[in-house]
Formats: sequence, C-alpha cells, structure tokens
Amino acid sequence: MSLLTRFLEPEPRLPLSRQSFPNSALRKMIIPLLIEQLLQMIVGIADTLMVSYAGEATVSGVSLDTMLYTIFIYLFTAVATGGAVVVSQYIGLKDKRQGDLAASQLYTIAAIVSVVCMGLVLVLGPAILNLLYPSVEPDVMAACRTYLWIVTLSFPANALYNAGAALYRSMGRTRTTMYVSVAMNLLNVIGNAIGIFVFKAGAAGVAWPTTLSWYFAAVVMTRLCLNPKGQVTLRLNGSLRPQKDMSLRILRIAVPNSIENTLFQLAKVVLGALIATFGTSQIAANGIGQTIWSLAACMCVSMGPVFITVIGQCMGAGDTEAAEWYMHKLTRLSLALAILWNLLVLALLPLILPLYNVSAETKHLILVIVIIHNAFAALVQPFSSPLSAGLRAAGDVKFTMWSSIFATVVCRTILSFILGLWLNMGVVGIALAMGLDWCIKGALDIIRWRSGKWKQFKVI
Repeated sequence: MSLLTRFLEPEPRLPLSRQSFPNSALRKMIIPLLIEQLLQMIVGIADTLMVSYAGEATVSGVSLDTMLYTIFIYLFTAVATGGAVVVSQYIGLKDKRQGDLAASQLYTIAAIVSVVCMGLVLVLGPAILNLLYPSVEPDVMAACRTYLWIVTLSFPANALYNAGAALYRSMGRTRTTMYVSVAMNLLNVIGNAIGIFVFKAGAAGVAWPTTLSWYFAAVVMTRLCLNPKGQVTLRLNGSLRPQKDMSLRILRIAVPNSIENTLFQLAKVVLGALIATFGTSQIAANGIGQTIWSLAACMCVSMGPVFITVIGQCMGAGDTEAAEWYMHKLTRLSLALAILWNLLVLALLPLILPLYNVSAETKHLILVIVIIHNAFAALVQPFSSPLSAGLRAAGDVKFTMWSSIFATVVCRTILSFILGLWLNMGVVGIALAMGLDWCIKGALDIIRWRSGKWKQFKVI
C-alpha cells in the first residue's frame, strides 16, 4: 500500500461491503465537479479580463456590485443545498417516492424565493448601492447600477439551475452538470467578447450574456430532472401542490444555511464598502484578486457536494459508522487535493497577471493578496468549507450556521477593520483577515466533528 493510500484510507478500514463510494466512484464525482468549478472560475477571469479593457472604473463598479449580487446567489445555493441533503438521505434510504416529492418541493421553494428576491432588488437596488457605496466615483456607480439591474433578471433562472444541479449531484451524476456548465459558460464567454469588443457595452456587455446563459442552463437542467428513469424525478404535480411536511424538511436545512451564506456575503458587502474607501487601484486589485481567489478555492468548493452526497446517503441509510469513516477519508482527500491545486495556481500566476490591463501598482497588490490567500486555502480551507458540508449533510446545520456567523461575520469583519483600516494595510489586511477567519472556523468544525454530536441528528 502506497504512502498516499495509507494517508487517505482511515484506520480501522471500513468493510468493502459497506463502502458505498469506492475510490472510482469518488473520482467520477470529483473530476467533473472540479472541471465545472474551474470553468466557472475561468469565465470569471475572462469577465474581469475583458472588462479591464473598458477601464478600471468599470472593473471597480462590477467588482463592487458582484459582492451584493452574490448574496442572492448564495441564498439560492443554500436553498438547493437544503434540498440536496434531504434528497441524498432519501436515496440512501432507497425511497424514490419521497425523493421525488423532495425534488419537486425544492423547485417550488427555489422559484418562490428567487422571484421575491428579483422584485425586491429591481425596486430597491439603486437605493442599496447609494447606501453601501456613497463615496465612489460617478463612473464607478454607473457601472454598478447597470450591472445590477441586468443580472437581477437572472435570479429565477439561477435558482432553478442550482436546484436541478443539486438534484443531479445528490445522485452522484456530476458529469451531467459538468456538460451543462460547459455549454452555459461557452455561451457566456462568447457573449462577453461580443458585448465588450463588438458592441463596446462595458458592464452591460458582461451582464447580458451572464443572464441569458443562466436561462439556457435552467431550461436544460429542468428538462433533465423530468426524466422518470432517474434515482429521483422532478414531478410537476408535486411542484404545483405544496407539501408542508416535505417543505419543512428542506427548509430546516435551507434556512440556517441561507442565514449562514447570506450573512457571510453581507459581511463581504460591508467589507466592500470599506475597500471602496481605499481608492480605485485597491478596489480593482481586490476585484481581480477575488476572481483568482475563486480559482484557487474551487478544489475545496468542488468537495462540498461530494461530502453532501456521500455523508447524506450514509446517514439516510442509518450507517453512522460509514459516515464517520467517510468524513475522515474525504477530509484527508480535500487537504491533499487543496495543497496540490493551490501550488498549481501559484505556478500559473506569472502567466495570468500580465493578461490584465491594469497599472503596475494594481498588479503588485494582486500578487501579494493572491499569495496570502493561497497559503490559507491550501492548508486551512479544507477544514472550514468541505468539512462543514459534511456536518450539514448529517443535519447539524445550526452549529455550522453559528460557527460561520462567529468566525466570518464577527471575527473577519473586526479583523478586516483592524488590519485594513486602522493598521493601514488596505486590501492586504483584508486578505489576512479572511485567512484568520478560516483558521477559527476550521478549529470549531474539527472540535464538533471529533465530538460526534453531528451523528445524533435526524433529517428524514
């Protein structure tokens, strides 16, 4: 047995008859998820790269606006995650009828939440931007308003796509979601190029392709979920008739997760308001840096759905010993993959930075904050992100919510003001505060995992 195998396989070994997800099955889930995340990150880099040719004011406006827009993306993802946990456990229990009902109710909840959010942002968006960023330059604010109005129209499509993708990931069919993501992102990139370089539409040239590509993906993913041969099937009669008990099961997972994700992103918006006071160069560096950060973090992000599928199905089958064993194995795997991936991203950084049409000062700031981020993402993030997904899949959602609120909303925000503003470290201080947030969250999750309390929860 190789050293790597011994590191990844916890002792005592789980009997092969109870290893529902052998290494080959895990590999088939992880690789498509990573490719899907990577494509999304590449599109994000392409977005900021192409927008950079429209000027730093446009880059700054889009990056500030993205912080607010992402609040709702996280909300829709949290709703989808709630459905994925419930569906995964029904798959583990081998109860297709209840799994179909859970899938259908997930679509209903996602549609309602997204339409309400879209209406609120269309009405209140300009006032919110003025409140958050009162001191930004007029051309930056103009880019913010344009981008926000257009991408808000994509909310329903975004929510339904996330719901459908979550259902397919619950079944372990990540290759399908990868193919849909490839098509969606190709449309987005082509549209961005046309919008920026042909129509010279600035922020709107990026926003419209994003919105249209989400609608394409939502239609395709919904059609796939209607397939009656799947482990779970979306049924329209189940979507049109609300089922209180099933909706509550989903919401018990989705609501704490939504609160956690929304407050996390709200904290980022507050920090965005702080960053807006640092000047255009630091705003642009932070916006581009966040895109590269997302590229570096996509390995840990990819492992989250794997934890939900594997741990959810083990808990649904009532095999807590297998769930414990897979928590060990997947956490070790996340750490090994995160280290390798972040080293690769750092190696590519000298090739990525020259592509951006920004000042030398901005490029230097990007280099510094990316190095800081990648160090923490390699060694700490596996314990603060994928491991949390495993606890959530078991139903321990209140703990993950409160630990995230404490670490991110409280600690990261306070540390950002101390390091970024009071110690005058700017966006470098913001990057350090984020890494320290992961350290705190990771420590709390490890303590909870070791306690075994997460095995006592019942989702279905």
